[in-house]
Amino acid sequence: MTEDMKKQEEEHDSEKENEAEEEQREAIKETGEVALSHSIHLLSVIGEIEGHECLSANSKTTKYEHVLPRLAAIEDSPDIEGLLILLNTVGGDVEAGLAIAEMIASLSKPTVSLVLGGSHSIGVPIAVSTNYSFIVKTGTMVIHPVRMNGTVIGAPQTYDYFKQMQDRILGFISEHSHATRERLEELMLDTGILTKDLGTILVGEDAVREGLIDEVGGISDALGRLYKMIEGNE
Repeated sequence: MTEDMKKQEEEHDSEKENEAEEEQREAIKETGEVALSHSIHLLSVIGEIEGHECLSANSKTTKYEHVLPRLAAIEDSPDIEGLLILLNTVGGDVEAGLAIAEMIASLSKPTVSLVLGGSHSIGVPIAVSTNYSFIVKTGTMVIHPVRMNGTVIGAPQTYDYFKQMQDRILGFISEHSHATRERLEELMLDTGILTKDLGTILVGEDAVREGLIDEVGGISDALGRLYKMIEGNE
């Protein structure tokens, strides 16, 4: 191979690397997703979980219509061996959040979640939907009754609808964590922790103690656990 041919080949390889880096930067910018080494896909759930209605352009959101197709692609891809989910969310649309949680729980590939700043409200089912879950020491989880903004009709049917929605959330969390349904309902309806409101804030070790999260740890712990699961050692 001549020097000119070697030079052209090196330039071509450099261009491909630059293109790959640009694609990765664009993926992070648009969706908060990136492919890691060891065939692991990283998915971030941040801000507010957006459902059927678009939120303000100033809001940080996770759009479920973006997440669901991505999860389907992860399941279908032979090149992806595991999924790591980073959470720092205030909650959001209940139906959208449950849809994401159910989709994650139905994946056949190893999944691990890591709660960073917080995983509040409908973010709780998403955090527990993985095969194994972590929370950092300062991470928080908030469990509270279903709320709704805007006009609400004060009728028995409205109460039944809220009760049914809460039962769906409690059922999912109890099925995918070590917390019992009865204890979750106690935490949800506690009047002594959240000022002027119902619910409970769990910080780090508290979430583990209550059985919601498996372990306190950080990114190295989450990746290490996922590697072991992929290799069949867990």
